[in-house]
Amino acid sequence: MKKLISISVFISMMLSSLVMYSQKDSISLQREARKLVREGNKLYNQKKYADATISYKKALEKNSSYTKATYNLGNSLFQEKNFKEAIPQYKILTENSEDSFEKAESYHNIGNAMMEEKNYQGAVDAYKNSLRKNPNDDETRYNLAIAQKLLEKEKNKDKNKDKDKNKDKNKDKNKDKDKDKDKDKKEGDDKDKKDPKKENDKDGDQKKKKDQKNNEKKKQKPQQGKMSPEQIKQLLESLKNEEKKTQKKLNAKKAKGSKIKQEKDW
Repeated sequence: MKKLISISVFISMMLSSLVMYSQKDSISLQREARKLVREGNKLYNQKKYADATISYKKALEKNSSYTKATYNLGNSLFQEKNFKEAIPQYKILTENSEDSFEKAESYHNIGNAMMEEKNYQGAVDAYKNSLRKNPNDDETRYNLAIAQKLLEKEKNKDKNKDKDKNKDKNKDKNKDKDKDKDKDKKEGDDKDKKDPKKENDKDGDQKKKKDQKNNEKKKQKPQQGKMSPEQIKQLLESLKNEEKKTQKKLNAKKAKGSKIKQEKDW
């Protein structure tokens, strides 16, 4: 029994020593991480952003949950204009940080990075999230207004582009139609030129029309030795007039030689 107790005591002592060692190790790593962050901050203030980025990355290797190193790394990458790598660093803070102001600043910086990449929709969303965490931030509110205006302009440009594309398509369609019509006309003209039957038909029609006109003229012109219908009509009318005159003369003579009738004496 004594041996068993001594073994258990030994094991517990070993475990406690391991825990103490791991704690000391983690504390030393944290100290190293803080030291690297301070070095990075100095380089950042000197505008040596590439060197500062290296220091912050080394700090995170020592302590991956060090939020200050994550945030500062995002800022140094931003200053290097490496926006694609900066945005994920800020997102880590928005997901893991418990400080609402820290989250608000991270969302704000995400919005700034999105603006640099001309991703105006992403910027609008990021600024809105920042204001949800810190509604009193006037700078974020101002940036949001700018991002919304730029987004609206972008949408209007896209609409105009679509309209122009549709116009161009319609123009092309009309051009194709006109080309087809011209082709059909040319083909029709060529066929008419090449087809001797159609040419003969056209000539025959023209001859028929000429003959009809000539016949009509001939009908209208009186032939030699013959009277026209109009002349015959005039002659008959003159004869009738003469008959009327002669009849009047005869009637006048009869009226003058006739007796006046008397009333009958019953």
